[in-house]
Order: sequence, then structure tokens, then C-alpha cells
Amino acid sequence: MPSVDVVSKLDMQEVDNAVNAVLKEIASRYDFRGSTTEVELVKNDKKIKLLVADDMKLRAVKEMLVGRFVARKLSAKILDFGKEEPASQGNIRVEVTLREGLTGDDARRAVKITKDSKLKVQASIQGDQVRLSGNKIDDLQAIMQLLREDKEISVPLQFVNMKR
Repeated sequence: MPSVDVVSKLDMQEVDNAVNAVLKEIASRYDFRGSTTEVELVKNDKKIKLLVADDMKLRAVKEMLVGRFVARKLSAKILDFGKEEPASQGNIRVEVTLREGLTGDDARRAVKITKDSKLKVQASIQGDQVRLSGNKIDDLQAIMQLLREDKEISVPLQFVNMKR
């Protein structure tokens, strides 16, 4: 019986490359010269810490992050920008959390989409992934397409471990 696992994994090397590209762009831009702008990737906590001088620079850094993530084929959905906190000397601190794994709501949404499709595919939640199994590979691929197109799932999906 064919099966496939629906997961949401993060490629930390690509995240690191995207953050380094943002740092290079900040170093070369004229509007960031002489101002406090720090972007730090904390791999263990899966967070990016931003420290900027003002709102304009914060918007620019956010746009750069999203742009570099998209350029590296990482979804911008994994970036969860926290609230802005005042820091010393009038700076602004923001903590960006990197989302990984299917949350309970996203897993339930994937199961609901599978059941609503009326295809002969079973979906079961297994921790932070969903296993789809059915009699035909075509049915599994149809479900995979439905899941890719769904806008309510808050994390990017990957399909791994396909067994025929």
C-alpha cells in the first residue's frame, strides 16, 4: 500500500546562507551606514535576533529577510516576527522565530482536507507529521496537490518517505 509522510522541516544551512546574504546587503547599503543594525542567527533556539535603530530600518531588514528566504527557496511562512521591544539607546529589538514541524491545527487541517476530498486515502497524525496512505499513487498525488494549494496551513509542507 503506497504511503507518504507530510512534514514541515527547516534547512538550517539555507537559513544561515539567507541570513549571511542579509548581513552582506546591510553592510553594503548606504542608508545603514553609521547606524546600529544587527542580525544574529541562533541555531540552537531556531531564532533570528534583530536589533535596529528605527522603524524604517526594521521594515527594510524584514523585507530583506523575506526576499533572501524566497531567493533561497525557503518559504516566508517559517518566519514568525515577534513584537517590537524597545532596547537601549532608542533601538528596536525583534525576535524572529523559525517555525518547524506541523502544529496540531495544521495536522488536523491536512487530515480534514484528505477526508473532504472523497478519495480513498487515509490520513493519520503521527507526532509532528501526517502519514497519508492509499491504494493508488495517483490518489496520494492528488491529495499532495490539494495540500500544497491550501492557504490555511501556516507552514510550508514537504512530502517525504514515499513508499510504493
